[in-house]
Amino acid sequence: MAETYKPGMEVPKSGIYRVLHDPAHTPPHEVTVVYGKRFPPCRTCLHPVFELVRAARHVDSSEYFKP
Repeated sequence: MAETYKPGMEVPKSGIYRVLHDPAHTPPHEVTVVYGKRFPPCRTCLHPVFELVRAARHVDSSEYFKP
């Protein structure tokens, strides 16, 4: 089972996350979230859950690119 994150928690890794909402509200979908920020709340339902699908380094943290 994938580790899950809730709104307000700090993002542990940048990447693509699957968001699971109340099924009556909307089906699961994917979003990009950046390390160090906080998972956001949903505007409609009270309990979205985030699951990491694929981690990716943010370009600003890569040694191969200029800031």
